[in-house]
Amino acid sequence: MFVIILSMQYNLSPCCNELFSFLRMLSHAATDRLFLFVTLLGTFLLADAFEPSGFFGVKMNSSFTKNIHPLVMGMKIKIRMVGRKNGGEKWLEDAYTMYKTRVRTSNIEVETIWHKNDNEIIRGVEQDVSKGHSVLLDPRGKMKSSEQFCEDLYGWLNQGGSRLVFVLGGADGLPPEIKSLSRRSSFLLSLSTMTFTHQFARTVLVEQIYRASEIKKGSGYHK
Repeated sequence: MFVIILSMQYNLSPCCNELFSFLRMLSHAATDRLFLFVTLLGTFLLADAFEPSGFFGVKMNSSFTKNIHPLVMGMKIKIRMVGRKNGGEKWLEDAYTMYKTRVRTSNIEVETIWHKNDNEIIRGVEQDVSKGHSVLLDPRGKMKSSEQFCEDLYGWLNQGGSRLVFVLGGADGLPPEIKSLSRRSSFLLSLSTMTFTHQFARTVLVEQIYRASEIKKGSGYHK
């Protein structure tokens, strides 16, 4: 069972280890009724791991959620950009939606957050930087192959607790205030030396996120 595997692989609190040991003992002699009991109890224990105060009042070691591979938890990727949701061409929105839907099969949820102006996106990025990792798309950034991007993407997700933010500027690019954040906890990434509209760049980005998920799975999509 999944919860039993977790107990064997991660350093949980002594109390929870005792409970997982009890679960393992029951699972070896489980009848149908015991199997149901073990499954339900294991579900509550797993929920306890993600509740800061402890679902049963027992707090897990802080290293627990940090050490879980991103594939175990639902991964969340936000794309912040200046513009209007319906301000681009329909075919670009359709392509974005297609890859956004496809990548859900890899337990990745992609969300676009639209900002009316630079001041709004600056405030949003400042909040993101204080919480975790962010990637700024900028012509001055480093270019990567799809394989390298795949490795970095899952590394960023792992560092950020399965959360990651990409930032796209408007027609004039990223404001200087956001670029200055790259010196701290952000990474500058360039998709190409060519110039794309920010709407097109978002579609390219989500396709690369999907491609990275397929590379990770070893499917035949990336050749």
